[in-house]
Amino acid sequence: MTSLYILLQEPAAPGFSLDTLWPLLLIIVVFYFFMIRPQMKKQKELKNYRNALAKGDKVVTTGGIYGKITGISENTVEVEIANGITIKIDKYAILKDSTDLANQK
Repeated sequence: MTSLYILLQEPAAPGFSLDTLWPLLLIIVVFYFFMIRPQMKKQKELKNYRNALAKGDKVVTTGGIYGKITGISENTVEVEIANGITIKIDKYAILKDSTDLANQK
């Protein structure tokens, strides 16, 4: 808000200076390093995890269903959620390994 006020306060003098743009540039850099970059890193890690899924891995879906992978195709995964009960879900509905949750407690 302050940087916008500074930019709109008076017209630029004939010798235009970058001093008025520094606060705005600083805000953009802070947003990138503290919000955008970590989110991109997290998405990349999740994509690599989903590509490395293997039969027998324990997983958690986006719906909160815990299960064990019994089959994998290009875009879908078969997950056993109880003895003899398997469901077929989209590969992108898998969030993480359920053993990671046990290690966090």
